[in-house]
Amino acid sequence: MYDLIVIGGGPGGYVAAERAGALGKKVLLIEKGHLGGVCLNEGCIPTKTLLHSAKLYKNAKNSESFGVTVEGATYELPKAMAWKKKVMETLRKGVAFKMKHHNVEVLEGEAKLISKHQVQVGEQNFETQNIILATGSSPFVPPIPGADLPHVVTSTGVLNIENLPKRIAIVGGGVIGMEFASYFSMIGVEVEVFEMLPKLIPFMDQELMKILTKSMKKGVKVHLEAQVTSIDDKDVHYQHKGETKSFEADLVLMAVGRRPNTMNLGLEDLSIEIERTGIRVDETMRTNVPNIYAIGDVNGRSLLAHSASRQGEVAVSNMFEECRSMVWRDHAIPWVVYSAPEIAGCGMTEDQATEKGIPFKVGKLPMKASGRFIAEQGLGAQGLCKVISHADTGAILGVHMIGGTCSEMIAQAATAIEAELRVQDVQEIVFPHPTVSEVIRDSLFEIQGL
Repeated sequence: MYDLIVIGGGPGGYVAAERAGALGKKVLLIEKGHLGGVCLNEGCIPTKTLLHSAKLYKNAKNSESFGVTVEGATYELPKAMAWKKKVMETLRKGVAFKMKHHNVEVLEGEAKLISKHQVQVGEQNFETQNIILATGSSPFVPPIPGADLPHVVTSTGVLNIENLPKRIAIVGGGVIGMEFASYFSMIGVEVEVFEMLPKLIPFMDQELMKILTKSMKKGVKVHLEAQVTSIDDKDVHYQHKGETKSFEADLVLMAVGRRPNTMNLGLEDLSIEIERTGIRVDETMRTNVPNIYAIGDVNGRSLLAHSASRQGEVAVSNMFEECRSMVWRDHAIPWVVYSAPEIAGCGMTEDQATEKGIPFKVGKLPMKASGRFIAEQGLGAQGLCKVISHADTGAILGVHMIGGTCSEMIAQAATAIEAELRVQDVQEIVFPHPTVSEVIRDSLFEIQGL
């Protein structure tokens, strides 16, 4: 009898297994593919590895203003893919080591729920007190004629291409679409993005979105309110403002979203409730069956790897009496778009505060206010930091940034929002100089006009 069986070895599943194992619990982790899940093998890690290679190439080609001349810089896809593979293999070994270190048993195979206390893998049955479903999500492919052609790929398939296209069409202007648009444009591929909505990445601060669009203008052409109607061997056909148009592309990336992996798990037999966005859970990650929990993409609450990890911790904390019970709170979850330039945010945007009727103040500064930013990014680099605070209490409600490596700074914003710090609280914290992070603190003084 296990104390916990975790189905799915991604950043939600393996973190939950690790936390339970550290408590001395008997834990079984079941994964049908590689440890690390989509994030490590088909998402976060491989995409960021390739993006870094592309940024190095772009920097090599544009380094003369920094006093460095590079002759004959080339981007070699096979070598970049080989480096990506090494990174993934190294990290898989790291996850495996963590499981062994915390005495978590790992089993490869497809799992199915037989009862609320039994899990089947192949012909083996395992009994357990608790179950965590951490099966993640898969790319969604809309029913567009031609979407099944060989040159049409999802975010999984595009990570394994053997030759660079000359022209790529990206269907979807969300996070995945814009990251790949950045990647391909930096290595010299002609890119066109087709988005049905009137704006890219709808949840994002739109002032930052305008800066991103302007920064990417040279290498990426964006079509908003454009609906792709069909794809053939040569062209992507779409409608825009009542006109039917086409774009010739030798590779098409479908990046229109993801769907939760709820099939073939036996959920219906146990009457586990499933909503349109995923398995229904409460704030402790429990399903309607009390000893069964669902975390990460499969519950649809927040499709982010770090959200899955946190939800795994929340679930484990509510299983065992020796833990301090935690609940899921989504008001301070940072997000990042690893485009060029990077975008990061946490908390409310101005539009969201307005919709909720919350009085607010805004302080903002261009990233150029940071000497470190100019020194490393160049005089022409675009960037902005925006801080939103409650007009009456001074509580920090949101921080949104574009430019440089803002992905490495957004955790400071998450800390401030989670801890319910006020503007004056962060103003009293000393930031190191010269760092780009100083622009966060300086933006707070802009709220008061100082």
